[in-house]
Amino acid sequence: MTAETTDPRLATAAHDRVDVLGIHVSVTDLDETVETFARWIDHGERQLVCVSDVNALLHARADERLTEVYNNAGLTVADGMPLVWAGKRAGFDRMARVAGPDLLERVMAEAADRGWTQYFYGGAEGVAENLRDTFQERHPALKVVGTDCPPYRPLTEAEDAAAVARINAAKPDIVWVGLGAPKQERWMAEHRDRLNASILIGVGAAFDFHTGRLDRAPLWMQRSGLEWSYRLYKEPRRLWKRYLLGIPRFGVGILRRPPRPV
Repeated sequence: MTAETTDPRLATAAHDRVDVLGIHVSVTDLDETVETFARWIDHGERQLVCVSDVNALLHARADERLTEVYNNAGLTVADGMPLVWAGKRAGFDRMARVAGPDLLERVMAEAADRGWTQYFYGGAEGVAENLRDTFQERHPALKVVGTDCPPYRPLTEAEDAAAVARINAAKPDIVWVGLGAPKQERWMAEHRDRLNASILIGVGAAFDFHTGRLDRAPLWMQRSGLEWSYRLYKEPRRLWKRYLLGIPRFGVGILRRPPRPV
């Protein structure tokens, strides 16, 4: 991996995007996303990836700076089925869900085969190390070159500089950021120019799903757009505002501003 940009002739072709309440969501699927990662790594590009569900999208549209981050990311993939349905409504029939936990699992398998190196940044104490051990047990050839669990408080300048130095010294191809939206998107935008990894990607609760700290909804609920109801059932006190207020806001917004190609 190199920190330098390559010949512009090798640049990755831009994906189609659909405007969903002002956020430009990439028209892609899991296979295409992984192959895009492969091109970025092969060509030495430096990109960030936003994995967006309805909650993340509503945060982004309420903040001009976050909107800019999402709309200028290398990819902004649809983590939630409502975003997929919005894309299909805009005419993109091939648009598919790219859920954070699924993408993490798929990339780990590809990374073991292709030799891509990984760094896990975020989660509660011990989660990143547990995630490393979990995936290395599943994929013995996987190379995880570092883990870091930052405190929930803001880092001092010295602490932040030390974290950047640790990540760059480890030379990962991909840095997985599990700080939760919108904190992780802000962190990636602030650090993109300081980190040499090809890809920074925020995957929120995917760290907890893969280490068993959270249960994921049954597959039929994931596919039917009901995963939110399972999470609400599991964590009602923490998530009730997110879903019971956020989903109607999203629905009303779509009626007022139908999705359209960018």
